[in-house]
Amino acid sequence: MPVVPGGGGGYRRIVGELKGLGVTVSPTSVRKVLLAAGLQPAPERARSSWRAFLRQQAASALACDFLSVETAFLQRIYVLFLISLATRRVEYIACTSSPNGAWVAQQARNFVMQLGEDQPFRLLIHDRDKKFSQAFNEVFHSEGIEVIRTPIQAPNANAYAERWVRTLRADCLDRILILGRRHLEYVLRVYRRHYRGRDRPCGRPPAQIPACAANALGS
Repeated sequence: MPVVPGGGGGYRRIVGELKGLGVTVSPTSVRKVLLAAGLQPAPERARSSWRAFLRQQAASALACDFLSVETAFLQRIYVLFLISLATRRVEYIACTSSPNGAWVAQQARNFVMQLGEDQPFRLLIHDRDKKFSQAFNEVFHSEGIEVIRTPIQAPNANAYAERWVRTLRADCLDRILILGRRHLEYVLRVYRRHYRGRDRPCGRPPAQIPACAANALGS
């Protein structure tokens, strides 16, 4: 039975075509023949995985996302951050209680100005949160940075950002009572200096992180 690359349609389709020719064979047998010939399933031949794509593009890629923090006075503050996929370094952080389109777009402009003309980034990954307005995306497009939106309800597609949020909460925010926006901004600045994109900032055990933040705040 000849095997033609790209002739795809799936094992069951091949079984159906063979049945029309009077040849009876199971999908399992077809699969074994294709694999023996070095042919993977069609989707795997046609495109690389998302994980492989991120590895290839990490040096020029950013991820961004929002997280929310509840203060001691029941105020919700939103934190926008951008993180480099290559270095795991948080490149930018901003906080607000009202993350409207104008504010988000202004943060994009602030970040681009911070990078300067020789910025290395060519890709920006974010989810489909409505807070990421068209104006926000246009700021990056104007700098030659392509914006990639992740699929709906696929948090693993933005795994670098999700990982940083989990680490931030476990090492810092879950251990400190936040009083307000300025307090949160200060705590995030302190934590950002200690964070190096690994499981533990600067090799410190997580219990020491709140102490570092408290000392910086003079409490």
